Amino acid sequence: MALTFAQISFTPNVQAVQSEMGSRTVYRSSELGDIEEPALSPVEQAFITERDSFYQATVSQTGWPYVQHRGGPAGFLKVLDARTIGYADFSGNRQYISVGNLRGDERVSLVLMDYPQQRRLKIWGRARTVSEFDEPQLLAQLESPDSRAPVERGIVIRVEAFDWNCPKYITPRYSQQEVDALLLRAKLSEPVSSSKKVSEAIGSGALALTVVGLQQLTPGIRSYELQPTHGDKLPPYRAGAHIRVPVAMPGGSIATRTYSLAGTAGDLRRYRIAVLRNDHGFGGSRALHEGWQLGTQVNVDEPVNHFSLHQDRRPALLIAGGIGITPIMAMASELAERGLNFQLHYAGKTPDDMAFIGELQRNFPDQSRFYFSQTLQPNRLNVSRVLGGASADTVIYVCGPVRLTDEVRHTARRLGIAEDRVQSEQFT
Repeated sequence: MALTFAQISFTPNVQAVQSEMGSRTVYRSSELGDIEEPALSPVEQAFITERDSFYQATVSQTGWPYVQHRGGPAGFLKVLDARTIGYADFSGNRQYISVGNLRGDERVSLVLMDYPQQRRLKIWGRARTVSEFDEPQLLAQLESPDSRAPVERGIVIRVEAFDWNCPKYITPRYSQQEVDALLLRAKLSEPVSSSKKVSEAIGSGALALTVVGLQQLTPGIRSYELQPTHGDKLPPYRAGAHIRVPVAMPGGSIATRTYSLAGTAGDLRRYRIAVLRNDHGFGGSRALHEGWQLGTQVNVDEPVNHFSLHQDRRPALLIAGGIGITPIMAMASELAERGLNFQLHYAGKTPDDMAFIGELQRNFPDQSRFYFSQTLQPNRLNVSRVLGGASADTVIYVCGPVRLTDEVRHTARRLGIAEDRVQSEQFT
């Protein structure tokens, strides 16, 4: 939650209600950060350009709010730069209430919905109208080639603040196109028929599991869901645990690889792992990607945990880099279930390379921060700033490349943070 959002939203009356309801302490921290430009990151920009509708509120001369639905082909709401969005205003019922309100008060508030994924982005800004006579080139940028509706004007909005909202009470709804995609996905994911031959289980562990779900999270990362082959409940585990899985190598040998469990620790129906394919490594991840299919059976040992969460009420700071998000995902879920205060910082190359970024936005919008090193507007993780903002009792967990874990530990020493408050796990 950014400082600009808190400045606009947390008026004295709002703060008073927060105090009465016991949430003031939680939200007070969002008002203490440095003033920052509310730049839309690649995550917000991609979300905005994928929408085919949104809700817009304006303020009338009499002080009444007016909410209107705006719709069009996906992408009709344009991102002009990191601080500016806009859309072509089509001819409607000719009441012109929103346009008239903007003549007296330029402030607007937008709510953008993703019902299937239960995501909601709120945007505050200052809007102005764009005329074909005064700014024809800008208006041309706002037009959608797929729409034949007559354009009367353009609306350009300078973003003042934005915030991802809690998904708790968003009911999933689907368009016909989304329903068709879900039906196709379900057809492709049908269990292997009993009449078809299933390969023998590999591995020598006491826990028999079957691959029942596959999901391509990024171009290089695929998640696998494993359920007990014989319908038993799975052994329980805590966030941070991992399992060693068998992989059939091209030469016929069986290798083992270790993967963190990314699911909810309390779910004893399935285990979930995420595997980054590395074509320049020793071949294990590539063999797993090419060999594991729906119905693949493996025998593994029970989960082991060398990266467990603290069990007291201290707050937590979670830092992940790349595929290191897998155990951090489980930690965030457990911390949320326990009602503990935590912040999650996740760094990667681009949003498209980062597994679970949509789930994190959906499930932990107020706690999650994302950083990108290879986008047009890089937003790199500043470890010193993140660690420096943590309270004296915060426990720090970091998982990712060696470079990241080393940087966190070295920075913690420089800042005088006790060694036992920093827990790490690295992927090589």
